[in-house]
Amino acid sequence: MTHAIAVAGASGRMGHMLIEAVHQAPDCHLAGALDRADSAVLGQDAGAFAGLSLGVPISADLASGLHNSRFLIDFTRPEGTMAHLEVCRAQGVAMVIGTTGFSEAQKSTIALAARDIAIMLAPNMSVGVNVTLKLLELAAKALATGYDIEIIEAHHRHKVDAPSGTALQMGEVIAKAQGRSLADCAVYAREGITGERDPSSIGFATIRGGDIVGDHTVLFAGTGERIEISHKSSSRQTYAQGSLRAVRFLAGQKNGLFDMFDVLGLR
Repeated sequence: MTHAIAVAGASGRMGHMLIEAVHQAPDCHLAGALDRADSAVLGQDAGAFAGLSLGVPISADLASGLHNSRFLIDFTRPEGTMAHLEVCRAQGVAMVIGTTGFSEAQKSTIALAARDIAIMLAPNMSVGVNVTLKLLELAAKALATGYDIEIIEAHHRHKVDAPSGTALQMGEVIAKAQGRSLADCAVYAREGITGERDPSSIGFATIRGGDIVGDHTVLFAGTGERIEISHKSSSRQTYAQGSLRAVRFLAGQKNGLFDMFDVLGLR
């Protein structure tokens, strides 16, 4: 039996990548394709962009679009994901959520829904990124004193949130490893006469331009040495393949809120 998957944001760059990945995976099949009500491609075959005939029309009707699906992969916007969450919860559809930019209230709503359905929530589905997060946890514990921590991220010009969800997750992993809260030590902007750097802070720098898929570097700067841990994405394919690994993991879960550490056994 193959995994019946619906893809949200079917007309977007990530949606196209996910549709192709699902189509090519021998243990998965596309069962639904969702897009906004104002999308110009509603009613078209979900594979038309790639010259494929998948027999799945793109729909804005969430209930019917999810009717034949057991999983929804969602890389959209917070407001869209929250609308999808409500319908998935009602229909018992598990969710793989790669959307970023959620408020704390929205994260709480997702956690509440996970009492009824299985949800894998991660700002970055890349296997490499999540291995990088594990390395950062180790480095943060060993370099807890005497090292200034800066997180630099770069993405394409179309990205609408900053810092990236991955950069924020890196900060959270580092802060937690050092027994701190990111909310208490994060610095997101510097301008003018800022004074000396607070040694307890975790700084963020954001770059937007061109078609950069996603670059993240964490700098641990000490006296006389620097350690840099970097991950660079050259294709969204890594996110798509990570999403399918998450689907396979959720197939064995009835409910609960998980992340990629659970999927990859890095907990």
